[in-house]
Amino acid sequence: MLISFLRLFLDLEYLNKMNYKAPKIIEFKKIGEPSLGYISVAEVEEYVPFDIKRVYWTYFTPDHVQRGGHAHKQLEQILIAVSGNIKIYLKDQEENEAVFELNKPDAGLYIPKGYWRDISFSHNAVLVCIASKVYDEDDYIRDYTEFIK
Repeated sequence: MLISFLRLFLDLEYLNKMNYKAPKIIEFKKIGEPSLGYISVAEVEEYVPFDIKRVYWTYFTPDHVQRGGHAHKQLEQILIAVSGNIKIYLKDQEENEAVFELNKPDAGLYIPKGYWRDISFSHNAVLVCIASKVYDEDDYIRDYTEFIK
């Protein structure tokens, strides 16, 4: 089951046909050159499948700490590792699993509503989250047993 789920996640053509219904890596345009540096942009019209309501970032997370441990009822997110390495462990409500590693500032992980996530960080990692809604505690599912019901 896990292998077929991972194949589904890796089949980007299938995910594109699904129109952002499943998690997927988004490759942002990278503008620049080594001698000047680079800029990447996440524009709603081209890369972000929702209106941006909130942006936040986490940093200096010790590498032995795992964050996340929740799902969202309505919130959609794009996670970007602007520095360091970040592993995101996702589960759907049927307990299919997928693991994504973010380590490039020009790529992000789209996570639709309804996916449980656990996140591990290298100590130097900085994660930027682009969110479809403002913070609402009622949108969180923090009990895994409740999530898989």
